[in-house]
Amino acid sequence: MINSLQTGVSGLQQFQEELEIIGNNIANVNTTGYKSSNVEFEDTFSQSLGNSGNGNPVQVGSGVGTAATVLDYSQGAINNTGVPTDLAVNGQGFFVVKDPASGATYVTRDGEFSVDASGYLVTNNGQRVQGYTGGGTGSAIGDLQISDSAAIAALQNTTTPPPGLVSYNIDNLGHINAELSDGASGIIGQIALQNFANPQALQKQGNNLLSYTSAAGPLASAAAPGSGNLGQIRSGALESSNVDLATQMATLITAQRAFESNTKIITTSDQLLQDVNNLVR
Repeated sequence: MINSLQTGVSGLQQFQEELEIIGNNIANVNTTGYKSSNVEFEDTFSQSLGNSGNGNPVQVGSGVGTAATVLDYSQGAINNTGVPTDLAVNGQGFFVVKDPASGATYVTRDGEFSVDASGYLVTNNGQRVQGYTGGGTGSAIGDLQISDSAAIAALQNTTTPPPGLVSYNIDNLGHINAELSDGASGIIGQIALQNFANPQALQKQGNNLLSYTSAAGPLASAAAPGSGNLGQIRSGALESSNVDLATQMATLITAQRAFESNTKIITTSDQLLQDVNNLVR
C-alpha cells in the first residue's frame, strides 16, 4: 500500500506537468510561429516478485515518469498581412537572427520583422535578421540592411548626387529587390534560412527564439530559401501558431480525469492504511 501511494504521487506529478504544457499551448494559440508541445510518458522501474509457474516474471510497476516533451513542428496556417517585412517560411527551416549587443545567434519561425532607424531588418525585440548581404547568394552572411546606402553599395551605383531607395520587395527565394530613384534596380540582399537534423533538441529562449545545442545535429551554414530541403519565403504574410484548440481541450479533459484518478489511488491507499492501523485497537 505504501508503494501504491508513491505510484499515485508519481501520476499526480506527471499529469500536473502535462496540464502545464497544455495550458502553455492554449495560452499561445495566437502566438506567431508558435509550435505546440506534447508530453510523452514512460513507466518507471518495476519491482520483481519472482517467477510464475510457467517461468514468466512477476513484476509490479512503481509509477510513471516523463520520457520527453516533444515539439510539433508541423506547418501553421499562413495568413496574409500585406506588410512587406512580414515573412513566413512555407516549408522547413528557420530564420536566423542575431543580437547586436551580445552577438548571440538564434533561430525562429516568427517572421514579424520591421526596418529600424538604421535600416536593419529586425525582430520585435531588436535582433537583426541574417542573410546574404550585397547582392544575394554567394555574398557574405551578415545583418541585412534595407537602406539607401545598402542599396547603392549593392548595386554599385556611382551617380552624383547619390540616388535614394524608392521601393523594395522580398520574393519567394528571399531576394530583397530594390529600386533606386535614378531607375537602377537589382538584388541588395537575400534572407538566409537554417535547418537542423534534430530540431527537437533546440532550446527555447522566450520571445519566440530558439538557440542551438549540439544534440540538434551538425551546425551547417545557413542557406538560401528553396535550396536543399528548405522551404520558400512568403512575403506580406505570417505563420500562425499550429496549436489545434479542439485537440488541446480534449487532451486537457483526459489529463484532468487521469489526475483525479491518481488522487483516488492515494485516498484509497490512505484509507486502507488507516484500516490496518485500526486492527490493533
